[in-house]
Amino acid sequence: MNFPVIKGTSYVLVHAPDMIMQNGTTQTTERALNPDSEYLKEAPKHIRKFDEVVNYLPNQVYIGNKTPDDLRAVPQPWSDPDKYLTNASRVGKYGEIMPENEFIGLMKICDAFELVYLNKEFTESVKEELKKNPVVSDALISRITEGVDQSVLEEHMKNHAEGLYFDGKLVGVVIKAHDVDANLSAHVMLENIVTKASGLLAALHLVDKNDIDPNEVEYVIECSEEACGDMNQRGGGNFAKSIAELAGFNSASGSDIRGFCAAPTHTLIAASSHVHSGTFKNVVMVAGGCTAKLGMNGKDHVKKGLPILEDVIGGFAILISENDGVNPVLRTDIVGRHTVGTGSSPQAVITSLVTDPLEKAGLTVKDVDKYSAEMQNPDITKPAGAGDVPNANFKMIGALGVMKKQLQKAEMPTFIAEHGMEGWAPTQGHIPSGVPYLGFCREDLTTGKLNRAMIIGKGSLFLGRMTNLFDGVSIVIERNSGKLEDENSGVSKEEVKKLVAEAMRNFASSLVEE
Repeated sequence: MNFPVIKGTSYVLVHAPDMIMQNGTTQTTERALNPDSEYLKEAPKHIRKFDEVVNYLPNQVYIGNKTPDDLRAVPQPWSDPDKYLTNASRVGKYGEIMPENEFIGLMKICDAFELVYLNKEFTESVKEELKKNPVVSDALISRITEGVDQSVLEEHMKNHAEGLYFDGKLVGVVIKAHDVDANLSAHVMLENIVTKASGLLAALHLVDKNDIDPNEVEYVIECSEEACGDMNQRGGGNFAKSIAELAGFNSASGSDIRGFCAAPTHTLIAASSHVHSGTFKNVVMVAGGCTAKLGMNGKDHVKKGLPILEDVIGGFAILISENDGVNPVLRTDIVGRHTVGTGSSPQAVITSLVTDPLEKAGLTVKDVDKYSAEMQNPDITKPAGAGDVPNANFKMIGALGVMKKQLQKAEMPTFIAEHGMEGWAPTQGHIPSGVPYLGFCREDLTTGKLNRAMIIGKGSLFLGRMTNLFDGVSIVIERNSGKLEDENSGVSKEEVKKLVAEAMRNFASSLVEE
């Protein structure tokens, strides 16, 4: 079968120190319920500077300057001051870490309805900063209109606007888009514009880092956890086309997929299926990040004397294309799914997502070289009492392998070390869910020594209060054999050419004989 391939990846982070205090739900809830709390007084002292965020090893892995093996070589916790890198670059092989002031400028670029206002001084300074960024074109910068007087911002703040802050100073606002519609409030519009802007940044890097012709992209699927709409269709969408518009994907249509943390893997399967069926040749899946989760575990971090490590907004973009004989193939015939009747125990979940699809394909857990599931950074989750989430998944996969007699119990530690990885992604919900490995996976299955990987996405549907069900899907990715086959005939294109040539010769011979 002529499976689709992963043809490009990008990963971006946005340092958002002011948004931690202004927009992270842990902090905004605390301010509403207990405005004089010790936590709110102490938290600002635990917010990292931009250079610390850039020099933080897991962040460098996320943008591709360091590898998962580099991360494993350094003992946890990586937040220890002596484990920070020195003079690391904000620009990575897969993307970049953008400072908050530039990102606010990008939010203005994404403003389609005059909802974002920046003051004059900040506007001029941020335009100059964005001009230095090679992925932000002059055409995009021209969308940053003239700034307003500070008094205009202060008036908007009196009318329920959301403030945009840099270095603790009010430099802009996001205003409400409707007088009575809660779904178009300033709060929701800020969240949605942040999602759009971080998704756009990822899409721009996807084009830049992978030498992609934007006009060849035919479909875009956005898979973050936010939803845009109004009071009559609160989750109507469409983040995908709004990002495609600014990314220059002029030939593309698009839509959004939502599935809590599992959405990126659902989208990976959907995008692959679109390409495999021949509906579209090139599909981009993209996701922006989430302000609500900034500082989500901040209380636990501050209590333990740590910096607030959830200080970045994440984003990624992936290009899925027709088989080129080179890039890793997405095996749309080896897909795991957590069904309605699966159950929610860890064993039932991993069985449905890992061992069931592998066994149907005649494979064992040892036949997958790398598993990528819930790649949360343990620096963040351990202090909050959630443990090392990736490691817990790899242990469960190994345990099931033992139960099914696919490996010996004594092999478990080696299996986990060789087939698993340390987590490096920020806890932005959907951002860690399997897909952070795709950039490295593309290399491991082409220039590297690995042959097969599995991407696993899991989600908590009960958060929406519509069902108590858990969710999850998985898909296997393999090294490309280099053989392209014709789907209809089951023979290679070269064989088809030979058959056609032979038929033409036979036809010509018959004419001569007649």
